[in-house]
Amino acid sequence: MTSDLSPPSPARAVEVDRTSPIPLYFQVASRLQELIEQGEIGVGSRIENEVDLAERLGVSRPTTRRAIQYLVERGMLVRKRGVGTQVVHPKVRRPVQLTSLYDDLSAAARYPRTEVLDLRVVPAPAEVAEALQVAPGTPVTWFERLRYANDEPLALMHNAIPTGLLTLDRTELAKHGLYELLRRAGIVPQVATQTIGARAATAAEARVLNEKRGASLLTMTRTAWDATGKALEYGSHLYRASRYSFELNLSAG
Repeated sequence: MTSDLSPPSPARAVEVDRTSPIPLYFQVASRLQELIEQGEIGVGSRIENEVDLAERLGVSRPTTRRAIQYLVERGMLVRKRGVGTQVVHPKVRRPVQLTSLYDDLSAAARYPRTEVLDLRVVPAPAEVAEALQVAPGTPVTWFERLRYANDEPLALMHNAIPTGLLTLDRTELAKHGLYELLRRAGIVPQVATQTIGARAATAAEARVLNEKRGASLLTMTRTAWDATGKALEYGSHLYRASRYSFELNLSAG
């Protein structure tokens, strides 16, 4: 089978450090993931068979098999009988920082598109009211959006903002990210609390996100404030775990 990893060849593109405590399979998988995300290995490209790839990298076949299976389970590769292992999708990897998904996708040239599913003023439920520091039942602007990346559904996003903070309409929400609209109005989020988790998709969520019922979804809730401590927005978002991950940079302190 021919390889779509060259140039450069897989042996040069994927290097392993045998002195590192990081498992070899994870080193191989992580480097292949980077090449896929960066577009150096394009969608539809074939990956060498396990025997050839293991020989090129100087690792065992079980190590290579485990690395490939790791990416298969994450929806980046697929095994096809008679074809081999192919790249099916570059997963979106997003740094955890105070930015909007729209901004991050645009910066990564992932061509975001937004479908506005709902936009209305509603009485704030208890969780939203607590986040926005208003009394339960206080009117808030509530909106639901389906965010696409490269014309594939990626995230189902629910947000609430205080009424009077910003006038929103469906056209603007479809064309721009929420944080961009806030900045245009002179409103700048300065700090936020964010909680990340995971759960299985309901039938309705799976249908909207083009996943199977029960598929793994990443969850993220966020509340953002301005420099004066005024609550600006509450968000509750769902992301396809097969297409998306959060990235955290840690340092010793």
